[in-house]
Amino acid sequence: MTRTSLRTLDCEDEGAVGAVSMDEGSAGLARRVAFDRIRYANCWEDSALLVETLCPAKGRRILSIASAGDNSLHLLSHGAEVVAADLNLTQLACLELRVVAVQRLDDDGALAFLGFERASDRLAVYSVLRDGLSESARGFWDANPRLITEGVIHGGKFENYFRLFRSFLLPLVHSRRTRDALLQPRDREERERFYQQTWDNRRWRWLFRLFFSRFMMGRLGRDPGFFRYVEGTVADRIFLRARDALTQLETHSNPYLRYILTGQFTGAMPDWTRPAVLAGIRRHADRLQLFHGGIEAAAARLGGEGFDGFNLSDIFEYMDEGSATRLYGQLLEHARPGARLAYWNMLVPRGCPACFLDRVTPLNDWAERLFTRDRAFFYSAFRLDEVGSGDAAGQVHEEERTHAG
Repeated sequence: MTRTSLRTLDCEDEGAVGAVSMDEGSAGLARRVAFDRIRYANCWEDSALLVETLCPAKGRRILSIASAGDNSLHLLSHGAEVVAADLNLTQLACLELRVVAVQRLDDDGALAFLGFERASDRLAVYSVLRDGLSESARGFWDANPRLITEGVIHGGKFENYFRLFRSFLLPLVHSRRTRDALLQPRDREERERFYQQTWDNRRWRWLFRLFFSRFMMGRLGRDPGFFRYVEGTVADRIFLRARDALTQLETHSNPYLRYILTGQFTGAMPDWTRPAVLAGIRRHADRLQLFHGGIEAAAARLGGEGFDGFNLSDIFEYMDEGSATRLYGQLLEHARPGARLAYWNMLVPRGCPACFLDRVTPLNDWAERLFTRDRAFFYSAFRLDEVGSGDAAGQVHEEERTHAG
């Protein structure tokens, strides 16, 4: 088994290009948001959409927002070279610990250590793993043994937000029996009937809108700075997406819904934990590069011959439209012909800026079809853009995907 010692490159490392600095987009976000704790102990975007659209494979290079690492590792498992960047060092520490655990432990041992299964000896296991971590990651985990003891996938602010939801709000709405019934296999007609007749009562609608309001999400879940460019009500939009998830998508096999309602993934594990994916992570760990800094700084510092794919989470809605346009343009400078940019909208509509439409084709029909099966249901849209020869290239791919079904 190959063991790769991880090192995180910092945008301020000696040897970094002097012009590589965070523009107002990333710099503004860094000033507004505290990056001194784990915000997301899991990735809350559906990696299946990324694997299908970015086509990770040997010889391809992908620039990915790291978050907790799940989606970057799923892409890595297919053999692509992946640069995972994040402004938050604690997020990179999450990714590092995943990689080292998967490399040095068998599947069951790695998943138990990370928190997917019960384990009583996580600190002892960590003592064996820690020498494989970078100095910054090792320092963070050494200082936070409780996070390791409880399972690192439960240690984020967002995960704690969902813990409060299922521990204090849901019991006021539905009995344990009803909550368990929601996760039983049903066809769509049965799910709609269950939702309308059993789940969607007045208390559910009122408490949901209270808990997922802008104020509560900013205070307990995300950071208030993430809502700076949001207009209109937050809770109503998330409520409609939750309704669709509980009726249009399978509930019993949705890992994101399973965790929100139960605090565990048992019965609906994330895609990146599948045996074939874990084996791919072990084989290709040497193709992973971590970068501490803005995504545009990572592109400039490690762009090399360019990237074939970009996993951008929902980064564009955290900045004003002008900054989002500048960031998009900076990433395009390091995009190979045919490269694709995949990203989500949650509460702020963002797409390919009009000034780049002569170089980029939004693959809207394909993205909309994929979005109908997006299991991470709180987003409002999935966006997919392709760099190439304008409308002709996009039309070819749209036709191919239409025939592919």
